[in-house]
Parts: sequence; structure tokens; C-alpha cells
Amino acid sequence: MDLEYKLSLISDLIVLAKADDKVTSHEYDFMYRLAERMEISKEQVDHLFENPKPSQPIFSELERITHFHKLLLMMNVDRETHEKEIHVLREFGLKMGIRPGAIDQILVRMNDYEDKLIPAQELISIFQTYYN
Repeated sequence: MDLEYKLSLISDLIVLAKADDKVTSHEYDFMYRLAERMEISKEQVDHLFENPKPSQPIFSELERITHFHKLLLMMNVDRETHEKEIHVLREFGLKMGIRPGAIDQILVRMNDYEDKLIPAQELISIFQTYYN
């Protein structure tokens, strides 16, 4: 993963976190932990809050699934799901080329799991249903 893609991913997470007009401590923590794993400093993340990078095109199916999953985790990390967040998540998914039916299925199925966290294998299974 190159630096521009990493910064773009963090920017996408920031846009989603801001969708409900507030960023919770859980959302900040999630972003900072993910950024740290990608070797992005706290200062860089703070800069992205003021100057977000545009979304990058994602070409491989696995990268799209992974990116969408991280967005889904961000939406649910504070255990509050707002309509604005769902709208932004849906828009990101459509921009990534994810079929609307897959997005809808994921949004329905997340309610079947504790903390609305769909296991990665279940997410992959949903994508396989819509892409095979």
C-alpha cells in the first residue's frame, strides 16, 4: 500500500466519521490505531482532518472489500449508526464499484451481529454472492 493510498483511506474514514456532525473518541481511537499500523503519524492524521485527500481508485476486488470493511468498522465503532453515515458509506461503496445489492445486504446483515460487526468471512461471502 503506497503512502497516497494510505492517506486517502484515512481521509475516507474521517469523512465518514464526520458524517453525523461529531467525531467520537472511539472513532478517533480507531483512526489513530489504524494509521499507526500503516505507519501514518498522529500529526499526519490531524492534518488530514483539515485537509483530507481525495478518494483513490481501487482496482482489485480484495482491496475494495478491505476498504469497505474498514469504512463499515468506522461507522460502527461508536455503536451508533446514523442515517448520514449510512448514506456516506453507501456513496463510498458505489464510487468503489460495489453493487447496490451487496451494499444493502451488508447493511441488513450487520444488524445480525453483536456491535454490528460482520465477520470478514461473512462479508466476503456476501461479495461472492453478488460478483459470481
